[in-house]
Amino acid sequence: MNAHPVVYLIDDDPGVLRALRRLLQAEAIAVQAFGSAEEFLLAHDPLAPGCVVLDIRLPCLSGLALQQALLAADSARYIVFMTGHGDVADSVQAMKAGAVDFLVKPFHDEDFLAAVRSAIARDEHARAVREEIEAIRWRLTTLTPREHQVLQHVVVGRLNKQIAADLGIAEKTIKVHRARAMEKMGVGTLAELVRKSVKAEAGEHADDPGSPVDRAR
Repeated sequence: MNAHPVVYLIDDDPGVLRALRRLLQAEAIAVQAFGSAEEFLLAHDPLAPGCVVLDIRLPCLSGLALQQALLAADSARYIVFMTGHGDVADSVQAMKAGAVDFLVKPFHDEDFLAAVRSAIARDEHARAVREEIEAIRWRLTTLTPREHQVLQHVVVGRLNKQIAADLGIAEKTIKVHRARAMEKMGVGTLAELVRKSVKAEAGEHADDPGSPVDRAR
């Protein structure tokens, strides 16, 4: 991933926006500031790495409503919520939907930066996993139907002779298909082959149970 992560900062208080933007910039963290959720949505690029930091109580579209809108649009983001009200019910709802943190104003700079860095790290991890899965799935498309068939038997623990009996072909032929499948999948061991197959099947949230999309299901 070549693009630098961006913190999308959303608050209807201009003073808060200025202070937090300066704090992030002082830490060499790229930031884009918005006064409303609607303004953010007009500029948002879901493909760009980064996270969202927003006030839970915004005019028109609230912070929680924005979180749900991103989920509905399949553009889920790791979100750090801010509030000056300390609403417990809102915080529970936000966290259940995948929020990284819930900061009650006024908060310490260190707590704010720690929450932002955690959200960025989780976003980077999720994108790396997604890229790996896309690469695995591309490799799967290079297999012949027979190689794919043999692979399905291998990953569930079937022996070559068992696969040969099931498919009605010679065991040495199974060995050839298995070797070619492993070469195309870019693996050298059975354990790695199983790991990649399981990851491709499980999808991008297999390594991140706290992801926004997974936790909203």
